Amino acid sequence: MKRALSILIVSGLVLSSCGTVRDSRLNPFNWFGRASSTKVVQEGDVNPLIPRRRSIFEKKEVGPYAGQLIAEISELRVDRRPGGAVIEATGVSNRLGVFDVRLVKNDEESGNGVLTYDMKRLQGPGPLGGSDFARSVTAAVTLSDNDLAGVRTIRVRGARNVMTSRR
Repeated sequence: MKRALSILIVSGLVLSSCGTVRDSRLNPFNWFGRASSTKVVQEGDVNPLIPRRRSIFEKKEVGPYAGQLIAEISELRVDRRPGGAVIEATGVSNRLGVFDVRLVKNDEESGNGVLTYDMKRLQGPGPLGGSDFARSVTAAVTLSDNDLAGVRTIRVRGARNVMTSRR
């Protein structure tokens, strides 16, 4: 009985001293101290993470997108997401070899509650024909709720047709 009582008292004293070990130099989490922030003074607006000389892996500046309208729009979906929506369009090209398909906003035809996109693609060398499935491509664009404010109709335009989705 005395032995159990003395073990209980000693273990209670040891556990109560853990609070002082937490702030002492014996705790390895305290060896480096607290983090602090200092401001770095640099010459001009230079980012130290960007190399000053050109790299062979650096992207070259490209001009505006030079895509052509896709032949026909086969499907248009507007999926609501938290904070906005995703516009997904599927189109069918005349020939195989289509790449870099984009939905490009058409500012000339947008307005008055209508949002218009052109489905454009770049065409590589490819044969005419093939199945519709082989010539189908899909592109999507994400819009925020601010972009959709006041928009009642979304249109996606191809060379031969226009697909429309209304709220």
